[in-house]
Amino acid sequence: MNLEERAWWFWIDEGVGELLKQSVAMVSEVPEWSDKYHDYSFVVFPAAKAYEGFLKKLFFEMGFINSEQYTGKRFRIGKALNPFLDRELRATESVYDRVIRYCGGKELADKLWDAWIHCRNVLFHWFPDERNAITFEEAKKRIWEIMAAMDAAFADCELPKK
Repeated sequence: MNLEERAWWFWIDEGVGELLKQSVAMVSEVPEWSDKYHDYSFVVFPAAKAYEGFLKKLFFEMGFINSEQYTGKRFRIGKALNPFLDRELRATESVYDRVIRYCGGKELADKLWDAWIHCRNVLFHWFPDERNAITFEEAKKRIWEIMAAMDAAFADCELPKK
């Protein structure tokens, strides 16, 4: 997979690109890992971290968050993108609703949320009664799911001209 062919490649920050390269290299160049480890979530982690950086930049460029939220340590994508956020918080803290209004509707907002939950949030938390370990093949699918969400966001959100 050539990342430089993605429409967003030259728009993302260099560090975000390096993280994506790392995950892609782990699934493309190390196929002999298959069935050696109990959990391959470590392969997804750099891409999941890159997804967070991508979303923060997208939300900042779209004017959905301010510079303090973009550069600070308090803004939480999982909260802002959550379609189930309490009504009173949605009015002030929801990016999800802004994505619906300005970036291709509910389908895109749900795709961004689903990728966040499936490929980042649930994957990197441990709960006693849940198996969050994934196989090598599942790790590959999660990385492609992240990039598909990024593709869709970049295609559907009209970024302001600089």
